[in-house]
Amino acid sequence: MQILQHLGLQVDALITDPPYSSGGMVRGDRMQSTSAKYVQSGPALAAAHNVDFSGDNRDQRSWAFWVSCWVSIARQTLRTGGYAMVFTDWRQLPALTDAFQAGGLVWRGLVPWDKTEASRAPHKGYFRHQCEYVVWGSNGPLAIAEHGGPWPGVVRERVDHRKKLHMTGKPVELMHKLVQAVPPGGVILDPFMGSASTGVAAVQAGYRFIGIEQDRHYFDVAAARLQALLPEDRQAAA
Repeated sequence: MQILQHLGLQVDALITDPPYSSGGMVRGDRMQSTSAKYVQSGPALAAAHNVDFSGDNRDQRSWAFWVSCWVSIARQTLRTGGYAMVFTDWRQLPALTDAFQAGGLVWRGLVPWDKTEASRAPHKGYFRHQCEYVVWGSNGPLAIAEHGGPWPGVVRERVDHRKKLHMTGKPVELMHKLVQAVPPGGVILDPFMGSASTGVAAVQAGYRFIGIEQDRHYFDVAAARLQALLPEDRQAAA
């Protein structure tokens, strides 16, 4: 993101799904591999999309500080009035709303993502873990949109594991519902690109996209996925 600042590039939206560091109630739980924390035992462990990813082992205080740091950097690339949308779960929701504001963004609300009744159920006696959350806001004042809205305050989209290319990947259909808030033709930044669900939705909807990913496996998956969306003449040149 510092490179974007150095080049003087600005983006119209920050839409991202960072590691939650949320799997477990104590430090010992959090230090497990992501597959141990987030994948149920059995055949699912062998699924091609269940490759471990990094950055998911912070305790809540260090996670909140880390989020405020990268939000502050990302905000400097975000134009005034640009949208910010960051995913989290129920455990980290209070910490994220604080870190979101500590990084200099204006917090404007939550968009619950209803994963439907097909979502994972811990066991009998629990309420189903059916929602994750998008903390959303803007970099400063938010003008009245000329291209649409208001958009739904709750989005309902099930996870189809047959389509997943990342252990915690979000459905492209879900991301389509979020990117529509960005002015047409705008630039969307995702500093935790993963398998590029945000990027695919952005490109398909006519936006420009900048993605950052530190895990080589998922970077390669994302690059191949995005390249496949290019016209054939540009694929040959890429």
